[in-house]
Amino acid sequence: MPDPLEVLRRVFGFEAFRGHQRAAIDAVVRGQDTLVLMPTGAGKSLCYQVPALVRPGAAVVVSPLIALMQDQVAALVQNGVRAAALNSAMDGRERVRVERALRQGRLDLVYVAPERFAAPGFLDMLDGAPLALFAIDEAHCVSQWGHDFRPDYRRLAVLAERFPGVPRIALTATADAETRADIARELRLEEAQRFVSGFDRPNIRYTVKPRRERIRQLLAFLAGRRGEAGIVYCMTRNRVEKVAEELNRAGVPALAYHAGMEAGERTGAQARFVASDDGVMVATVAFGMGIDKPDVRFVAHLDLPKSLEAYYQETGRAGRDGLPAEAWMLHGPGDAAQLGRFIDESEAPDEQKRVERAKLEALIGYAEAATCRRRILLGYFGDECEPCGNCDICLDPPELFDGTEAAQMALSAIYRTGQRFGGGHIVDVLRGRETERVQRLRHDRLPTFGVGRERRVSEWRSIIRQLTAAELVVVERLEGFSVLRLGPDARAVLRGERKVQLRLEKREPGPARQGRERRERGPAGTAADREGFEALRALRRELAQGKPPYVVFHDSVLIAMLDRRPATLEEMAEVPGVGAAKLRSYGAAFLEALRALPPPAED
Repeated sequence: MPDPLEVLRRVFGFEAFRGHQRAAIDAVVRGQDTLVLMPTGAGKSLCYQVPALVRPGAAVVVSPLIALMQDQVAALVQNGVRAAALNSAMDGRERVRVERALRQGRLDLVYVAPERFAAPGFLDMLDGAPLALFAIDEAHCVSQWGHDFRPDYRRLAVLAERFPGVPRIALTATADAETRADIARELRLEEAQRFVSGFDRPNIRYTVKPRRERIRQLLAFLAGRRGEAGIVYCMTRNRVEKVAEELNRAGVPALAYHAGMEAGERTGAQARFVASDDGVMVATVAFGMGIDKPDVRFVAHLDLPKSLEAYYQETGRAGRDGLPAEAWMLHGPGDAAQLGRFIDESEAPDEQKRVERAKLEALIGYAEAATCRRRILLGYFGDECEPCGNCDICLDPPELFDGTEAAQMALSAIYRTGQRFGGGHIVDVLRGRETERVQRLRHDRLPTFGVGRERRVSEWRSIIRQLTAAELVVVERLEGFSVLRLGPDARAVLRGERKVQLRLEKREPGPARQGRERRERGPAGTAADREGFEALRALRRELAQGKPPYVVFHDSVLIAMLDRRPATLEEMAEVPGVGAAKLRSYGAAFLEALRALPPPAED
């Protein structure tokens, strides 16, 4: 059999494996079942793609979305690999052609959707094919505790019985301990070797801000980010359309994507986004899993996601090429209540609702953190790190103050109003607003009425969110509305037995200042001058001929070319990411483009 390292160099253009890649690949090559957890961008795909080119036969890769498998097949074909897909978008003649090639041993990898394993005759067809391995990508979809549960994934347990001599490798970037156990149990991988890499994505900067005005804050964030690709997530379809409309009106080209659109509209919007070097996609979480676009420079959330797993998965779509990227999120007091309502109104069993509520509480704790966000995020997955220096808390540490008195005011107002009202009414009582509702309920006669006049509405909202994150306040549903109740430790605060440290609210810089700060940091993701980078990107678009440009070369490869300035094909072959097939197809064109650039500035 070929040496895995030689395959890595010849086909993919890399000189060495990273992290657990080599150990996982060796296990699969030996015929052992494996479970691989690696963060997005760490090279999970190589853990089955390399063994597929080493072991005799073809690898059958289970992939959840047609768009994802199409992108991966296109990238492999560019590297000279015999790859194909089997999915419902193909006509019968094409499916027959691919199945024949698989049975005849003329393919190295075949990507299929999990639903295909239930199709009549599919497993019988596999019986007659030479098989190297089964790879189950996005394996968290098998778990009821995962954020992307797909019942069809559970059919894949049949592979253990039907093909006992064919190794299986399950891969995911997102799974807490409970989800990992569920994956192993449902796929019958209890005895599999496990390779769990750290969950850290050090190239991503994490920022969370309280939401005040979505569009104004988003435009401020986007200032100075023209020419970069990014995704903006919203909770509802209606909000997706409104935000996309507002961005286009403000001169920011934006596309919309949600499950309520016609299939052709969604497909067209996704294709335009994937094929572009820039542009903003405004979407619900229906968008993203099938996107293998490495040069997404930012992911913005205008509402809280469902859980920290979902947040990690969604933000992981930024910076897959390893270059600097940003995860930016807004959150407001209504987000947690709405997500809690979704949980309460679902038809899930009580045990699953309990797990989902715990996940929601962890998410709120992250959003209201006063310490390094990366430490909290990694700690959720059982990983750890020192203060990262690349999140908003580390870069601009919040000012803390003794918030015991403010906490006592808020908790007392919640208690004295009967623990039956939401945050807005509690703030009205604290600030002494004589609204019709306050007067009708006679809450203007309470001892807590007006005790917090000196604080702004935004300050009280921040205090209540922080008390919720500290579990001193609990958000519950009452007669269809979200209400605030005292948490188990609230009475200790009210009696003065427990001190409370709170984070001082900060005012945000305006769009002009944010844009200036962004420009002062330099063009994101470039290690050379912008002019040369844009020239190579233009050539890449031309050579892609309608395919996603990154299929030719990732941004990181273009930057390496600019850094190294290869003058010959032999030197070009030494650039990371330039394999033999791509060297033959594109090497001469990029050498010519590099020669046409002005010489790099001397240090």
